Amino acid sequence: MQSLGVVPIFVSAGAAVLPTLVAAVTSVVAIILKPRELIRLCREKPMVVGMSVSCLMGICGLGWLIFTSPVRAARQNASQPPAHYDWAKVAEDILARQALAAIPTPATEPAKNGQAVVLGHDFSRASFDGNIAPIHLARLWSYQPEDTMFLSDPAVFGNRVYVAGCQSDLGGYTGLLACVDFETGKTIWETTRLGDELLKPFFSSPAITADGKNLIIGQGLHEDRDCALLCFDTSTGKLRWSVKTSIHIESSPAISGDIVVVGAGAIEGKTGKPTGDPGFVLAVRISDGKELWRQTVNDAESAPAIDETGMVYIGSGFNGNAVVALRSDLPEELQSKKIERIAWKTAVEVPVTGPITLAGELVISGGGNGDVVHSNKDARGLVTAMDRKTGQIKWQTPFEDSVLGFVAFRNDLLVCPIRNGEVVALSAKDGRVIWRTRVSGTSPVIAGCAFAESRIYSVSSDGYLAVLDAKDGKIIEKTYLNDQAKPGTGLTMSMPQVVNGLVIVGSETGGVRAYAGSGDAR
Repeated sequence: MQSLGVVPIFVSAGAAVLPTLVAAVTSVVAIILKPRELIRLCREKPMVVGMSVSCLMGICGLGWLIFTSPVRAARQNASQPPAHYDWAKVAEDILARQALAAIPTPATEPAKNGQAVVLGHDFSRASFDGNIAPIHLARLWSYQPEDTMFLSDPAVFGNRVYVAGCQSDLGGYTGLLACVDFETGKTIWETTRLGDELLKPFFSSPAITADGKNLIIGQGLHEDRDCALLCFDTSTGKLRWSVKTSIHIESSPAISGDIVVVGAGAIEGKTGKPTGDPGFVLAVRISDGKELWRQTVNDAESAPAIDETGMVYIGSGFNGNAVVALRSDLPEELQSKKIERIAWKTAVEVPVTGPITLAGELVISGGGNGDVVHSNKDARGLVTAMDRKTGQIKWQTPFEDSVLGFVAFRNDLLVCPIRNGEVVALSAKDGRVIWRTRVSGTSPVIAGCAFAESRIYSVSSDGYLAVLDAKDGKIIEKTYLNDQAKPGTGLTMSMPQVVNGLVIVGSETGGVRAYAGSGDAR
């Protein structure tokens, strides 16, 4: 009889609490759907928010006790299902770690032996460091924050990997910057905020100073305004300085000594013309964050190159259609020498938004009339070779679609990613096509390629990492990078880094992954 009296009490309590639960949950959901409003309330009325959360937790806890007690009791009496192991994945991890054991300990800084370093993209990061070029790839680790895509290239320095991502927010994206361990992928630090503000998303790739102490990166995607060039302490992830801009910085910084140079691109309206600032190149002193100079360059989305004399080479994109050479001297030095900032400017037939490559005495630019999301109905692409001193065009090779990623150079061979799905090798002497290969059908190849000894590592936008033979372009193997359950929308465009025997690459839905090779590694 006592048990008959208890049941109606719980039923009555549940009926009484239910409307309160519904009302509270409805109010909270309304705020959760506006995360920036929630942040504002937390700042302005922390006591109210705290009391509200405490009350809601108490109500939810009471409801949970009421409605789940019978279920918990039943589960406690049921037998537990056996644990499930993915033995194929376990075996894959073992093979990868065996391969890693034979790899030398990471150097204190990337090797700079001749053409092995990616000049023209960033002096501080190598796409290939001159060590092992692995095949028979097996995944060693993955760093995969929820709802985060990695459009930019990872930076590797010593035993750390630095990555920048775009995290989904309702109606847009915010930024994530992180440092993970080279051998394990374990998170060392993460940052998503600058004080009270969320980081803006990243398309720009991080650059590391020669001493390994500073990480420099630009903020913003193409429609973002009021962004900044940011410098972080690599040991802690704390902000050192920022230089604000009215437009976004999708360009990846290039470093030379105590100077970092980056481009800021325009935001084009429906007419194709800029809706505000047309774009510029920015130079900042790294040691104190002081802006040294700005030079107007239309739509400077390109990642610049800096040569041994301090000359800066950068592309001019939409409404620019040019490659520009800029002297990096301070304004007062230029004035005393009575010379201009612009050393030369060479017009080309298409916008140049891709990174600049230095190949001996040549400046190599890729360009086209499409972008990373859309091709043009009358698509055209072009690779142009110019004399480094004069800007005179030496040769040009046209393509069926845009060349948006970094053009890799090694052993007098240029490897070009084409938006029509091909990787094409050109002779650096005359631009003649040596071979051409499709990575994944017509899926665009937007990311630059890592050129490692006799192998090339290329990524298709639908998420495949392919290893190609540099002699003839034949595909040796392919690996899928995205999450199998979330194939993505065609935005895998991170350039692979081949460092100390590992291939480290970002993806749209699979996070950042490291692959070790087994078998013949040379």
